[in-house]
Amino acid sequence: MYSYEERMRAVELYIKLGKRLRATIRELGYPTKNALKVWYGEYERRQDLPTRSMPRPPKFSAAQKQMALDHYASQGRCISWTLRALGYPGRATLTAWVREAFPETRTVTVGARARGRGTYSDAVEQAGVVGLYSRQESAQALAEKVGVSRPTLYAWKNQLLGSEAPATMKRKKNASLDPEIEELERQREALQRDIRELQIEHDLLKTASELIKKDLGGDLQGLSNREKTMLIVALKNRYKAPALLARLGLARSSYFYHRARITLEDKYLPVRHAMKEAFESNHHCYGYRRLRAYMTRHSILISEKVVRRLMKQEALVVPKPKRQRYSSYLGEISLAPENIINREFQAAAPNEKWLTDITEFHIRAGKVYLSPIIDCFDGLVISWAIGTKPDANLVNTMLDAAVETIADSETRPIIHSDRGGHYRWPGWLERVDAAKLVRSMSRKASSQDNAACEGFFGRLKTEFFYPRDWRAFTAAQFIDEVDAYIRWYNETRIKMSLGGRSPIEYRKSLGLMT
Repeated sequence: MYSYEERMRAVELYIKLGKRLRATIRELGYPTKNALKVWYGEYERRQDLPTRSMPRPPKFSAAQKQMALDHYASQGRCISWTLRALGYPGRATLTAWVREAFPETRTVTVGARARGRGTYSDAVEQAGVVGLYSRQESAQALAEKVGVSRPTLYAWKNQLLGSEAPATMKRKKNASLDPEIEELERQREALQRDIRELQIEHDLLKTASELIKKDLGGDLQGLSNREKTMLIVALKNRYKAPALLARLGLARSSYFYHRARITLEDKYLPVRHAMKEAFESNHHCYGYRRLRAYMTRHSILISEKVVRRLMKQEALVVPKPKRQRYSSYLGEISLAPENIINREFQAAAPNEKWLTDITEFHIRAGKVYLSPIIDCFDGLVISWAIGTKPDANLVNTMLDAAVETIADSETRPIIHSDRGGHYRWPGWLERVDAAKLVRSMSRKASSQDNAACEGFFGRLKTEFFYPRDWRAFTAAQFIDEVDAYIRWYNETRIKMSLGGRSPIEYRKSLGLMT
């Protein structure tokens, strides 16, 4: 209750501040908004406030009160049943009416059970509070021994000792320890916390490696919110969610949002399976552009953005190239022909421009060498030879196979190579002259002059050689694998420059092959 002076001061300040409720209450520290509105309304009507506040009229009439008491007395004295039957008043109000009308009843029946402290003597209550202070067991066990609930035990404590008494009555275990022992105990607890933090971080990194298949390098903050949520869901049975959220730096709202999204059915699930199958069956070398072209050919229409997102989620990573070159340069052992190609690697028709070179593979079983001929028209590998020695027989066998493909044609292509000794030996020169081919050579120490052939070697090693472990392969087995890759390269591998087709498919679409 507020005095007359307090109410008048509040109304006058309210008017002075332009009838701003919040400002007035913030200035005075009282009353509530509704009370201030009522005071001001009375002041407007009377131009003054009553010296004593008017008593509030009772919420329920005497007839309603009597009806509730009659129902209580005639229906088994059950407060819950009376409240359900009449729909009024509140439980506290009805309890007060019952205690006033029936003073002989100390225990008020609620449902089928009796509540309250009237069923226990003062001696029992005092014994319970003493046991609470001197106990060697938990409060719940003590309450069950006394035969009451745990809140009732603490209610007895508040009634007998006051609410200012300590809420926790457990004795401190280290109260009698020396300061040095206490310091050691604190250090032990700090070390335990550090160990737990390290264990959480270790399990998060291990789970990320297994579940998300990412090499994070110890940085968990590089994960997306969805990936962090996946980690928490996987580890929530081992650690509490707040500890994981704090370690990952993820907001609770983001966690619950992504957890709900993860449980929904994934509409891209069939697309994911198709993408993984295409990626794995094509030497793990298809990036998002070629994967999208592959999906389009199989009537699965999705955007490049979706392909990139799904590749990231499924950890479909294309291997990066490694720079290694084999050189067959033996010096200027004969006169080199002119560089006719001059880095013009485009051809209007097949068998106009051929490129050749040798590349080396180093495996545990030894070294293997590949010598192909590439057609500048569409990148088709015209012929190739694979062996364990980079000798004349390797390049001569390849050239003989390439010449057979144009034996019935009047076309005589330009064959371009670097300045390696294989392309200056008599056997090579005789075959070139007999087939009436036109020789062209790169300039000295200029691999860019044969860039299209070097690019084929780069793709071959990036897609086929570097990602795999060849330690268990013999040289013959490895040669078979290289041969199979080149056939796949010609017949199946998608080239975006050919409209998402392989070289052979492209020639068939032009009617150049059957």
